[in-house]
Amino acid sequence: MKIALIGYGKMGKEIEQVAVSRGHSVVLKIDVDNQHDLTVENLAKADVAIEFTIPTSAVGNYRICFEAGVPVVSGTTGWLDQKPMVEKECLAQNGCFFYASNYSLGMNLFFELNKILARMMKPFPQYDISMTEIHHTQKLDAPSGTAITLAEDILAENGSKKRWTIDEPKNKEELHITPIRKDPYPGLHTVKYDSEVDYLEITHNAYSRKGLALGAVLAAEFCFGKNGIFTMSDLLKFN
Repeated sequence: MKIALIGYGKMGKEIEQVAVSRGHSVVLKIDVDNQHDLTVENLAKADVAIEFTIPTSAVGNYRICFEAGVPVVSGTTGWLDQKPMVEKECLAQNGCFFYASNYSLGMNLFFELNKILARMMKPFPQYDISMTEIHHTQKLDAPSGTAITLAEDILAENGSKKRWTIDEPKNKEELHITPIRKDPYPGLHTVKYDSEVDYLEITHNAYSRKGLALGAVLAAEFCFGKNGIFTMSDLLKFN
């Protein structure tokens, strides 16, 4: 499979190593120094594109991929207010779009565990829910897209919280997320249930970016030759 890498920072380089180790080739690398090379003509050389950039450029990158007829796998966070529009454009052009806030296989199992625990704790309102996420200082958005996914799943499954916030909670209906930025953390997420007598918590801690890179490459392999909108639940067959 021929892959275009849109975003060739630390994550892009990790994805390249995993892709090559799985027998794929990287035919296009786009970074800040050669953004002019992201064209329909150049993308046509690839079977699939993997996009890890920044929120301000992500949507434009997707549109070029749709125009080129190339499936795009993206892990960029911080642009989700435009997600319905992106998915509509993808389907209108018979394209393929795969998005995940986190591509780690372990984290996606953690997503499922988080939903199960939120449902289990629903009858016990004496436990207050909070979250902490820690990432490297180069991560621009806070809270992380992963933390938002975890928080929104808790809101949907538990019912004791109505919204999430990174500010000081105004009342018990607000789920407080504490985002911390310090190096060299690839990503740590903790969900805590705290009462007057005890607490319980679940944590996922990424040792490196390699798990994220593997998941992104597996998603690219999944998208090869497909059309439609996909997530890690489709890849891992959770549904």
